[in-house]
Amino acid sequence: MSRAARRTPRQPQVSMERTGHAALHADTRDRVAAPAPTPGLYVRRLHLTAFRNYAHAELHGDGRPVVLTGPNGAGKTNLLEAVSFLAPGRGLRRAGLSEVERHPGAQGRGQGADAQADAPVPAQQPWAVAARVITPDGPRDLGTGRDPTADGRERRAVKIDGDFAGSQQALGEIVAVTWLTPQMDRLFQDSPGGRRRFVDRLVYGIDPAHAGRVNAYEHALRERARLLRGDRAPDPAWLGVLEQRMAERGVAIAAARRQLIDRLASASASGGGPFPKADLGLAGDLETWFDELSALDAEEKMTAALQQARGRDADTGGAAYGPHRADLVARHVARDLPAELCSTGEQKALLISIVLAHARLLTAERGFAPLVLLDEVAAHLDAERRAALFDELVALGAQPWLTGTDPELFAGLQGRAQFFEVQAARIKPVTPAT
Repeated sequence: MSRAARRTPRQPQVSMERTGHAALHADTRDRVAAPAPTPGLYVRRLHLTAFRNYAHAELHGDGRPVVLTGPNGAGKTNLLEAVSFLAPGRGLRRAGLSEVERHPGAQGRGQGADAQADAPVPAQQPWAVAARVITPDGPRDLGTGRDPTADGRERRAVKIDGDFAGSQQALGEIVAVTWLTPQMDRLFQDSPGGRRRFVDRLVYGIDPAHAGRVNAYEHALRERARLLRGDRAPDPAWLGVLEQRMAERGVAIAAARRQLIDRLASASASGGGPFPKADLGLAGDLETWFDELSALDAEEKMTAALQQARGRDADTGGAAYGPHRADLVARHVARDLPAELCSTGEQKALLISIVLAHARLLTAERGFAPLVLLDEVAAHLDAERRAALFDELVALGAQPWLTGTDPELFAGLQGRAQFFEVQAARIKPVTPAT
């Protein structure tokens, strides 16, 4: 692993006010290795309106794992996506808000809680997800959906206990969610951008304010690029302001990522069972600076570097320095092999190992297990790994949501989970055959 990607004893000295990582303590390794019993977080009731192929649908949970089986295209993954919108961000598909909307003529009217469930949804009705969530602090009512008053803009409205929230960050203060989907199978083969988004999503679970820093940084990055590529010479003073903002947010973003990755590597090392351990790090110029510089010195260096790179950045339309150029580096510990050189099956097992480590870390740091969304994961595992996965999820006290086409794959959860059959956007509780 390159020097840029190695973890070193010296950590960037970023204030807790700036990083929002007051919850990340030095004793994480000990607490992750043997997490104490924690109160449960689970979805008690999930209600969808005009969401994907559902006109209306309602599902009731009791805290046990939720297993959704049925044919492809029935709407199983759509239910997981709906749960993912209970956290900040764009959901597990990273879809635009208008893409989520159910269009007239979509197959399946869904299943609701009463006789009105099959009533057709009016054209152009904005989608909405509502949930009663049981938390360690008691039940909370969460709601989110496309804001119909946004004047054509893509904006998500959020309600907490009946009142509008100022931002999506409020959801992250209540709910933690982690997930794995088939689209992530090529994470180690695809672009660094996908891996950065993956890391940021892991950070959100522990530090909901991280999303605001990333958005602010990306806004300043785009504004600086627009000025540099404009027809007129940009105002140096305004460029300086943008570059200072980029440096401040950029260093905080990089520090938050690094702290998360260090703790995630410790959580992975503490795990047992048949899933491979992953050695994780971050590669990039800014990450290398942290090896030698304090956070304030790194800010000053990044500001100066951006000023010197204005000419080149005007030609390329980007920025030569910053956290948007970082990359996740992963190795299969037992084989001492970079993740991208591992087989497809090994890469899948590594991803599951990382998601489980993240769930253990969230449980230790936040005091409750996250919601774990696993789309079509069981079909790719042998019996030993399926059993180990189910056992760890139950032991964590998590409410995992699992999908698959074959109910027999989830036989190991009989008596420990709720089973639902999904057919053409209709959800029916079932009792699996013994």
